[in-house]
Amino acid sequence: QVQLVESGGGLVQAGGSLRLSCTASGRTFSSYAMGWFRQAPGKGREFVATISFSGNNTYYYADSVKGRFTMSRDKAKTMVYLQMNSLKPEDTAVYYCAARHSGSYIYVSSYDYWGQGTQVTVSS
Repeated sequence: QVQLVESGGGLVQAGGSLRLSCTASGRTFSSYAMGWFRQAPGKGREFVATISFSGNNTYYYADSVKGRFTMSRDKAKTMVYLQMNSLKPEDTAVYYCAARHSGSYIYVSSYDYWGQGTQVTVSS
């Protein structure tokens, strides 16, 4: 069982920055890879970023955020982050932290656990 809690969302002007955090806990957490998704009103949940399974420092990003967003992992504690720079109004969405044990990272169906989400609003 894995429990996930996101934080760090808020309101920011276009061009600004936010840093999201995800705190994960559970006895089997080390067996899962972490990812970030987002969902805007009336739209499906879309992939944002992910890190490979433990022991591999490979990161993957959606084309829409590549070069602006950076995912990282705190090796000292069970936390992952999403640094979001040069934010645009189209980045406005609820952002979710998720965990998967297998499957393709880009698909929602690959993930087993989800946080409650944190709202990010980017104004013009």
